[in-house]
Amino acid sequence: MPAEQTKELCQLTRDKLSEVHGLVEHFLNHTDIRKLVEESPEGKDAEDYLKEFLSDLRYLLVSCELGYEKVSLVLRRATFSEDFAERVLNEVVHTCIHNFYYPRNEVYEEDSRYSYTNHDPIRFRRRPPESMKKVTFTLSKIFEILRDELDYYETDTMNRVQMKKQHLTF
Repeated sequence: MPAEQTKELCQLTRDKLSEVHGLVEHFLNHTDIRKLVEESPEGKDAEDYLKEFLSDLRYLLVSCELGYEKVSLVLRRATFSEDFAERVLNEVVHTCIHNFYYPRNEVYEEDSRYSYTNHDPIRFRRRPPESMKKVTFTLSKIFEILRDELDYYETDTMNRVQMKKQHLTF
C-alpha cells in the first residue's frame, strides 16, 4: 500500500478513535448505575448485566485511547514511517475494533446478517436501557467504517504470515 494512502488511513483512524473516545467518555461521565437501572426495562434484575456493560465500555475506552495515542505518534513523527504505521493500524484492528465487536462480558454480539435483513447491527444479550442501546448503535456505525477501511490490515497480516511460513519451508 502506498505511503500516502497509509498516512490517510492513519488520519481517518485517529479521527474515528477520537470520535469514539468523546462519545464513550461523555456517556460514562454522565451515566451511573442507578440511572441505568431506573431506565432499564428489567429494572433491578438487570443490574449485573449493566455493570458488565459499563465495564466493557470502560475497557473499550482505554483501548481506543491507547490506539489514538499511537496513531497520533505515527502522524507526529518528522518522517512518516510506513512500517510503524502499518504495525499501529494492525494493532488498532486487533484491539479497538476487536474489543467493540467482541466485548469481554459478551453483553452483545454483532448480527452478521443485519446488512441484508434490515435488522439492527447489534443483538443484545438482554434488553438494555435506551441510552445504552443508542450509544452502542452509534459506536457500531463508527466501528463499521473503521473495520471496512482497515480490513486490509486484517487480511494482509494473515497473508504475510502465510507467506513467511511458506518462505521458511523452502
